[in-house]
Amino acid sequence: MLINLSELFTCEGKRKVYTVSFELASIKFSGDVYTILKAEPFELEIANIGGKKFTMSGQLPVTVEAPCARCLEPVSFVCELTFDRELALGKGEEQEEGLDEEPYLSGYSLDVDQLVCNELLLSLPMRVLCSEDCKGICNRCGTNLNHETCTCDTRSLDPRMSVIQEIFNQFKEV
Repeated sequence: MLINLSELFTCEGKRKVYTVSFELASIKFSGDVYTILKAEPFELEIANIGGKKFTMSGQLPVTVEAPCARCLEPVSFVCELTFDRELALGKGEEQEEGLDEEPYLSGYSLDVDQLVCNELLLSLPMRVLCSEDCKGICNRCGTNLNHETCTCDTRSLDPRMSVIQEIFNQFKEV
């Protein structure tokens, strides 16, 4: 969804509240796909503070589903997004040093989907786990160790060390 900010240029101090919706179904990041389960429309307040500068504030809870980092089971969690920043419409040399470039601003249009996507990527956890004591999956047969056990040999032997392993086995017999 695009918001045209040109109507706020008319006078300094003018405020407008927009009811916007986040329309993306999923986000791909670091090889994982994060599915957006629930993102209801939210209110975004934008105010002209003069000098082609605007303040933006709003709040959006987003329910996201991602695979567990250990067992790959789907896990849903809520990311609470808070938008509270200052926007500058000046580009290049006009842009002030204290303000970053915003990829969601294009001319006088604010791309709400890009804005929410950026905030969501910043608020995602480093690793998503279904539980702190998740056992993961067997690296040999792929069995989910949270639900059942497998009979695989769990020792990880490096094939380059097989000669040394044979020497240790000889000394065990003595």
